[in-house]
Amino acid sequence: LGKLHLDEIDRHSLLKLFREHRKTHKPGSTNRVIVICRYIFNLAIKWDTPGMKSNPTHGIDLYPENNKRERYLSKDEVNRLYVQLQKSQNTQLLYIVSVLLLTGARKREVLDAKWEDFDLEQRVWTIQFNKTGQPRYIPISDGLLTLLDRLPRFDGCPWLLPNPESMKPYASIFGSWNTARKRAGLPDVRIHDLRHSFASFLINSGRSLYEVQKILGHTQSKTTQRYAHLSQESL
Repeated sequence: LGKLHLDEIDRHSLLKLFREHRKTHKPGSTNRVIVICRYIFNLAIKWDTPGMKSNPTHGIDLYPENNKRERYLSKDEVNRLYVQLQKSQNTQLLYIVSVLLLTGARKREVLDAKWEDFDLEQRVWTIQFNKTGQPRYIPISDGLLTLLDRLPRFDGCPWLLPNPESMKPYASIFGSWNTARKRAGLPDVRIHDLRHSFASFLINSGRSLYEVQKILGHTQSKTTQRYAHLSQESL
């Protein structure tokens, strides 16, 4: 679409773009493209961009998604995983996964965390830059407080869990994570499932969906509603 002026992009050219994208991507990925195009044109109209009178994405439906996969770790599975994390050649992996399980934070939020973000007196972790673009505050539990006390510190390094070789945040931990999960007999468990597991632990201990929403940083309550069936099991 780069060769076209904004007001030259019509419904037909967008449908062609989305169809081509869908050939090599999953429905959810193509839907993100549709959504961002819709947003671009909405802003163009809002800002009275010359020539823009209507949104050509209007009426273009999103592709059906069936990837709302939910996987929760049981206590036994957590213990099995913990054993393998202790054996990992990546000495930071055990701590990274532990923080993920104890906070429900997103992987990148943990990898990019700095010591200065943790107020141990007020017992709150402030995540300044996250998916929503708004600061988020995660309460520091007793378990997390104990873990933070055990973390290795490196002189002059501001990062909470840096790569010991570069003293910078990890770009990826997939290799060591993949090895650990397979050895624990959990090849289907993704890093993001640790976030789901945190939510399930909270709800099954009697916490409300509202509390889970605030800690996970969901902007919409319907995102948290996926855990409603866990609340019913708890009841």
